[in-house]
Amino acid sequence: MKILRCLIVLTIAVATVALVTAAERTPRKGKRIVKPSNKTFYNADGTFNAAKAKQAYYDMMKRFGYPVYDKLKSDDFWAIDFGLGDFVNVGMGGIFWCNDSKHGYFGHEIFLLPGQMIVEHAHMATPQAKPKMEAWLVRHGSVYLFGEGEEIKPCPVELPASQAKFITARRCRFLKAGEIAALDRPEAKHFMVAGPDGAIVTEFGTYHDNAGLRFTHPNVTF
Repeated sequence: MKILRCLIVLTIAVATVALVTAAERTPRKGKRIVKPSNKTFYNADGTFNAAKAKQAYYDMMKRFGYPVYDKLKSDDFWAIDFGLGDFVNVGMGGIFWCNDSKHGYFGHEIFLLPGQMIVEHAHMATPQAKPKMEAWLVRHGSVYLFGEGEEIKPCPVELPASQAKFITARRCRFLKAGEIAALDRPEAKHFMVAGPDGAIVTEFGTYHDNAGLRFTHPNVTF
């Protein structure tokens, strides 16, 4: 009888570990994503108001307890809507900490509001550089990272309707704060979507040659 009880406890423990491991691997939907109005970030004439966008990122940094360095208050810090006029759904804030062509290394911080998507893209070879390779460490919040490979069904996060026709990378991995992932090959298409609290992500990469950027949406500007 004692042996039987031990076997039952052991079976439950193994099953619990298996479930936890599976949950960590499986993208999942969290709490409902609440987004501000797009009108907040556009002027009366429809032009993008980068100053208001930056303020939204500063507010998020303070909420996460992330230090707002002086460099982040300079023109080195940028906020963009990729020229698509849909900032709350498709946009990002960023700063290039370093981008060294001579030695081939790159450091970047990515800022995403809740549910905000970086448009799908790839990094191609150019006469000046090899295809950029990169890895991402989630510092705060969470992201759904999409790449090439077998599609995850159902999609664990709502994707912007404005991008539906241009998304080809359908394999998704959910990353929370403290987790890291990387491109599995050069020139792979990829994008990310922030979780319900937004995200701050550190990117480690090889030299970034802007001429090598390729977006699947034809109207994107960067």
